[in-house]
Amino acid sequence: MPSASTTPIRFGQRLYGPTGFTLLILLYLVPGVIGHGPWRGDDVEHFAIVHSLLAGEWLLYPTLAGQPEGAFGPLHYWISALFALALGWLLPVHDAARLATPAMAVLATFWIARTSARLHGRQTRAVAALLIIGTLGLAVHVHENQPMVTLMMTQALTLAGLALTPERPLRGSLQAAAGILLAFLAAGAAGMLLTLPLMLVAATCAAETRNPRTSGALILSLSLALGGCALWPLALGSLEPAMLDLWWEQAWLDLARDPLHGAGVPRLLELLAWFTWPLWPIAMWSVWRARRQLARLSWLLPLCALTLALLWVFLQGSFNAAAMLPLAPPLALLAAAGVPTLRRGAANAFDWFAVMTFAVFAVLIWLAWSAQVFAWPPGLTRSLARMAPEFVLTGTALQAAVGSVIVLVWVALVRGLPRSFQRGPTNWALGMTMLWCLTVTLLLPWFDHTRNYRPMAESLAQALADERALCVATLGLTNSHRATLDYYTGLRPQRVRENETTCRYLVTYDDELNPGQTPSWQWREIWEYRHAGGKRLEVFRLYRRD
Repeated sequence: MPSASTTPIRFGQRLYGPTGFTLLILLYLVPGVIGHGPWRGDDVEHFAIVHSLLAGEWLLYPTLAGQPEGAFGPLHYWISALFALALGWLLPVHDAARLATPAMAVLATFWIARTSARLHGRQTRAVAALLIIGTLGLAVHVHENQPMVTLMMTQALTLAGLALTPERPLRGSLQAAAGILLAFLAAGAAGMLLTLPLMLVAATCAAETRNPRTSGALILSLSLALGGCALWPLALGSLEPAMLDLWWEQAWLDLARDPLHGAGVPRLLELLAWFTWPLWPIAMWSVWRARRQLARLSWLLPLCALTLALLWVFLQGSFNAAAMLPLAPPLALLAAAGVPTLRRGAANAFDWFAVMTFAVFAVLIWLAWSAQVFAWPPGLTRSLARMAPEFVLTGTALQAAVGSVIVLVWVALVRGLPRSFQRGPTNWALGMTMLWCLTVTLLLPWFDHTRNYRPMAESLAQALADERALCVATLGLTNSHRATLDYYTGLRPQRVRENETTCRYLVTYDDELNPGQTPSWQWREIWEYRHAGGKRLEVFRLYRRD
């Protein structure tokens, strides 16, 4: 029987060991995934594709509200549909489908940790996982229906396989081939760009893999990967030839149609600086310290993966934050190698900055909640009222109790954290988990109110039902609006072509940034809906042609 003196030590070892880290990752990824409707943006758009799949409208080529949508391959939507089928009896279908994203995030974290252990030693395994979940830019995207997280998982799987090739060539190369195949199914040309060159680099540039046994395994696996990637286009071409032509145009010809220009570089750097914090400063230190060893596989793989991810970002020319997700795995691998070598002053500063940063953000979240409940501070209260005039907060006592427990547990864990080189990454992971759980507890109703288009969709459906409308056209509606209408009401308005439509009813949309067009005199407004307020005011109008 263990003595009383050894019990706290064993409890601490479990709390701050692999068991505690695993629970921390799950606690970070699960809250906020269920319990709310599909939010505007990527969440509702990608769920609408899953909704179409569940309705039997497609199997090989994604469609959104009846229209082909080829930005991503089918893999993520297949996985989301499986979650919806497996858990749809227990949860709303959108919640069940959204669980695919944290599941892919768990796998991505696992493979990143495994890759770090293979490249830089077992002591960096937990560090890599902690750094990933402590990355600022991942917080929202790993809790929404997001195919980029699935792409990130396939990227991590490819890296993990290539990291294993020096020790076990066949097994590692086959694992990398599986990663390439899944990346292609997840994102088509983008998946190939982010993974396939890594195998070529490993086969030709690293001294650890330039031997007959490893080279042969890599060549064999590369052939299998390319053959596997051909199966999806072949099946698509045989069943839906027109879709194959559309996929070729969207997946390959659009890959570099609008690359980033010089004027957009400062804005991109600003986005990267906060999105990949705190990975990039530690990664820079790590690369500088190992500058004479960069030709080794342990450095060559993450550096090439980072280069490919940056190349893809530049080719896309997009400032969408989700497009930055492929930068996280290679930066986490580089940073994990540098954490054990940080000087004491830098490590303490990193640790202190994490605690202070999340403490300040926690105070801001409490202030936002206070403004909703107690109308204090007054300035913030007025701002929130302008953004959502109709919002009414409920359940305040329970929110306050749970939020207080979250903060107290975070303080206790930070105070008891043992001194080690993992302290800084652990504090970032603890802080991000605390901040996300606190946000979900106190502000989830607010975000659900301001980011959910369901009331608009149901109001429009009622207005159209009263009119007995059979044909409805749309002017200015985004994919988020079309996806919401399709899911909640089954309405699929036709887009206006060349300013002409044969429909008698017309739905328009405008906001502060994109003022909508006013229809001609023959259209009479019969319905209006205002969503949110202030600078985020969105106005929907329904017209009838007399």
